[in-house]
Amino acid sequence: MKKLPYLFSLLSLLFCSKQETALTSDKSMETSKIIKDSVTKPEATKDTLDVVEHLKVINDEVLQSLKMKDYEKFSTFIHPEKGVTFSMYSYVNTKKDKHFSLEDFRKYSSSPIKFTWGEKDGTGDPLILSLKDYLEQWVFKKDFTQSQFSLNSYQGQGNTINNIRKTYEGSLVENYIPGTEEYGLMDWNSLFFVFSEYEGQYYLVAVINNSWTT
Repeated sequence: MKKLPYLFSLLSLLFCSKQETALTSDKSMETSKIIKDSVTKPEATKDTLDVVEHLKVINDEVLQSLKMKDYEKFSTFIHPEKGVTFSMYSYVNTKKDKHFSLEDFRKYSSSPIKFTWGEKDGTGDPLILSLKDYLEQWVFKKDFTQSQFSLNSYQGQGNTINNIRKTYEGSLVENYIPGTEEYGLMDWNSLFFVFSEYEGQYYLVAVINNSWTT
């Protein structure tokens, strides 16, 4: 009978030891999963998050310059070597879309000279405006400072072919304004910026509008 307490203590010790081993194993598996996720999901890493935050700051500054019609400030974000291309819709055609070097943008942003930017959806009528009017009437047609920000993904889904990612390398930012119930959610608008790195800084190489098309 004296051996029973000893036997009971021994069994309890063995049970606790197994529990600790199981917990240690679970923690190891959890740690392995975290490491695996950080490799397979780079968007979750600190460096990538820093890039997103940095691009968000630049994006907001670009939007603010457009809202304030400060095109001298806007020009400071244009790529010094590649310049910037403007596309009316998400189907990009670099042979037809208007391209400006940094110098040309500064020259024409205050000029009354008009350009043909493309054709309006639905009517096919050419859009003929000065650079300043294009920025005010087409690019910043809505207050995109109140939009939803996303990086390298699409929020606005329409029936126009979207070939932005096939055309441009770099970081793609979307500023998205959802549609309203009044118009069956079809009056959404997006303003895309494509940023490319140059000497450690991000610069604009493309400005692209998108909306529902017929």
